[in-house]
Amino acid sequence: MTTNIDYVGSELEIFSHATNWKAYWSNAISGYLGKSVVDVGAGIGATAQTLKTRHFDRWVELEPDSEQTKKIRRAQLEGAIPADYEIVCGISRDLDPRSLFDTALYIDVLEHIEDDREELATISNFVSPGGHIVIVAPAHNYLYTEFDKKIGHFRRYDRDSLIAIKPANFEVVNTGYLDSVGMLASVANKFFLKSGTPSLGQVKLWDGFMVPISRLLDKVLMHRLGKSIVFVLRKAA
Repeated sequence: MTTNIDYVGSELEIFSHATNWKAYWSNAISGYLGKSVVDVGAGIGATAQTLKTRHFDRWVELEPDSEQTKKIRRAQLEGAIPADYEIVCGISRDLDPRSLFDTALYIDVLEHIEDDREELATISNFVSPGGHIVIVAPAHNYLYTEFDKKIGHFRRYDRDSLIAIKPANFEVVNTGYLDSVGMLASVANKFFLKSGTPSLGQVKLWDGFMVPISRLLDKVLMHRLGKSIVFVLRKAA
């Protein structure tokens, strides 16, 4: 039995143009991608399109919104997503209980799930021993804005809040922040500019100008500051 959830918001289409950002976070998580992957909260298929240059034995697009699922299927028909990728309209508990994956991805997804602890406990049953849960999420609750609320974010994260909800049989193998320049822009917007939904032009400015600088500055700062957090867990073998 599948579960359908309607998604509200158009930011997926806007942020699909952020090519530098997608290249940045995908490089940060590349070492934790196994041969079989479940992309939880697949949206419009942007993560699959970003990572499709690698070969996977199995890739499942798991998306609860039926309209977004249709967009993934359309992208697959158009060749933007490999033809052998499985597309499932549902949530983690709707997966085939016999399924095991090397990697479970939550790319800008976990913040949309109200009971995030239960979600990670559920997906942990579908991760192979030695496999990974990979999370990329907006960082720092003090940066939470009306835009976060509007697009269905329940929270933002830091290292401690993610450690607090990790399944007991997983260990933390990587954590760090990305996009220090974007964080400064977010602080300015939160406390001074107070602007709402970003426009396509603003996203392109951030992606084309700020993200490349962040890729250099984040190394200097040893990934201690950033607008997004990367958090990787490994299941006990």
